[in-house]
Amino acid sequence: MSVGATASGMSGDPYKLGYSHHGHLEPGTDEATGHGEGGPASKRIVVAYGFWIFLLSDIIMFSAFFASYAVLSGATAGGPTGRELFDLPRVAIQTLCLLTSSFACGLAAIATRLRNHLWTQIGLLVTGLLGVVFLALEFQEFTTMIAQGAGPSRSAFLSSFFALVGCHGLHVTAGLLWLGTMMAQVFVKGFQPPILRRLMCFSLFWHALDIIWVALFSVVYLIGAYS
Repeated sequence: MSVGATASGMSGDPYKLGYSHHGHLEPGTDEATGHGEGGPASKRIVVAYGFWIFLLSDIIMFSAFFASYAVLSGATAGGPTGRELFDLPRVAIQTLCLLTSSFACGLAAIATRLRNHLWTQIGLLVTGLLGVVFLALEFQEFTTMIAQGAGPSRSAFLSSFFALVGCHGLHVTAGLLWLGTMMAQVFVKGFQPPILRRLMCFSLFWHALDIIWVALFSVVYLIGAYS
């Protein structure tokens, strides 16, 4: 193609954001699409991609804890087993709280897309309150087990149990601190682009914790209580 043809066929810089790979400005395009047209991916896509990498690394860590528990679940050293320790009704309430909090988090995400301050804050508040109830029940479980002499130093089984469940509890605690910070930022600054990206990352984080808990409830509590 000649220089003249290039100049006549393209109305602007083909590498500028908003131009297709043919060099024509896409109608209504004011930022990168992230689909091979319009230049580099938008910051929202880049942030989401990076956070997914973090979540995958976190899941790898939990996989190691799950593998350790699977190997050590029978190493009770003559101590109590999961069948004797696990209180399934209480754990079922924990599971219901966390699943409901994930649903409330999803509703908050919908309200965020609609730029509704009130329902965004209500959804985040419900998410946080249910998360607090979940942690309170888990703390009660840990203190009850330790009072019965079934602490993490009693056996390899209990060490792996406290490590796995406790690690998830620490993640929930970090998520609640993050949630409180985001509620304050939305209240003070509104729906600014950086805050929207942080809310998106928090939503991904909270849903990932929910998925991990479902696996934990199935592998640790259900199998442990009936094996």
